[in-house]
Amino acid sequence: MDAMNTLARKMLSKADAIVHFDEAHAHCDYPCGIYDPYDAQVAAHTVIRMDDLIAQLTHPDKHGENDDLEYHHSLERATAIKEKYAEVCKHELRVLWGDYFKPEHAQANPNLHNLVFTAMKQASKAKQTFDVKQAEALLETVMQIAEAFWKTKNIESKRVEAPYPTKRQMVVPKLY
Repeated sequence: MDAMNTLARKMLSKADAIVHFDEAHAHCDYPCGIYDPYDAQVAAHTVIRMDDLIAQLTHPDKHGENDDLEYHHSLERATAIKEKYAEVCKHELRVLWGDYFKPEHAQANPNLHNLVFTAMKQASKAKQTFDVKQAEALLETVMQIAEAFWKTKNIESKRVEAPYPTKRQMVVPKLY
């Protein structure tokens, strides 16, 4: 069997040298059984935090070159981070929706499809605006998905204050 694996690897390596296969990245497109809505919640908190930080920025009254550059630099960085984490949130939800949730989960949670659809739209809207209410709506929907997720595992969940500067909640499993 090792000889077959070695031969197959050599053949694939030679084919890759000619064709240049794209490198695959995923978590993990193998039935590993490791799924959790935690990262989607953290990403939604990050979107809220960036909106909070953007709201705290003050445009310099004097248009001194350094002050103006610092303001725009901070605004652009916070915006880029916010957009990145809105997309991370969408990615994490797509993994749950496409790889974890099964038809029986949707039957047991009739609103599940609508929740995922809504969260995707909310994440897009959060990228387009500087409106913390949009980001809060995203977090709320993601928390509802997290509650549905833990329900599919027959594990009770609870909302707790997240340990982040956002001062908002997140859903965690009651493990004991």
